[in-house]
Amino acid sequence: MADKNSIGQYRDFFVSYLESRTNFGEPQNLYQPITYILGLGGKRMRPILTLMTAELFGANPKIAMDAALAIEMFHNFSLVHDDIMDDAPLRRGKTTVHEKWDLNTGILSGDAMLILAYQFFESYPPDVFKKLTTLFSKTAIEVCEGQQYDVDFETRDDVTIPEYLKMIEYKTSVLVAAAMKMGAIVANASDSDSDAIYEFGRNLGIAFQLQDDYLDAFGDPKTFGKQVGGDIMVNKKTFLYLKSLENASQENREGLLHLYSIKPENSTAKVETVKSIFEESGAVDETKAEIKKYTEKAFATLDQMNLPEANKQALLQFGKSLMQRNV
Repeated sequence: MADKNSIGQYRDFFVSYLESRTNFGEPQNLYQPITYILGLGGKRMRPILTLMTAELFGANPKIAMDAALAIEMFHNFSLVHDDIMDDAPLRRGKTTVHEKWDLNTGILSGDAMLILAYQFFESYPPDVFKKLTTLFSKTAIEVCEGQQYDVDFETRDDVTIPEYLKMIEYKTSVLVAAAMKMGAIVANASDSDSDAIYEFGRNLGIAFQLQDDYLDAFGDPKTFGKQVGGDIMVNKKTFLYLKSLENASQENREGLLHLYSIKPENSTAKVETVKSIFEESGAVDETKAEIKKYTEKAFATLDQMNLPEANKQALLQFGKSLMQRNV
């Protein structure tokens, strides 16, 4: 990365710091679940983005460690509470916190994680602390709003595409954007550069989530990492679904509405029929166009950044590698 650390090095660097800073004491029943969820791995993409951005803006990534830790702590807090809301038995292939312990532990340990996330900002000077916590609070409330929109959409049959895009922006992409902006803030980047990197992360996050929607239906089962057709099985109203309702013939529209009102035991036929409606309606091509639009919007912000060309290229390559999954 223009003489920058590789993604793998950032990850190793972060994980060893995470372990050194999360050696909690008593009571064990509060702190063990926190250590457990943080230890389940995952890609650590958000904290890596904080470290990478700090270095691209000329800082030693070490100074971004506590901000990266706050982001990772918040992200995992949201997973603990999301799993409770979804009654999910597994997270990253392992038992979820509320299943391994109990519901009350999941709630309380999650609460503690949110508080701990804020505490990690206390190592920064007052002006940086103020900027970080202001951004963090704004982002945290947006993530809650995004989660509520997602819950509301399950029982609504009049969800619009702008509403759906706002939901995925708040639920997913604002945290990616904030992770990058925090790296710029701790590196003392200008406000305009900090805002530009936020927009880069926000647009790339939306593109990534739209691509996830697409891959859920049309990805390669060997490389996607999740069950292909999972969104269709649970009647999730994705961009593909909403576009199909907008564009499909009356017959296909009625068929789609019917299929999204049932959950058959064997869903193979349902998944195949829905996918054919997605294709016939033109929703597949429109989804691909939307992914391209948000990816290009992200890359366009690079021109606004006061960064060496090599560092802009590093961000461009990162964005491309993130979006080059098996389509």
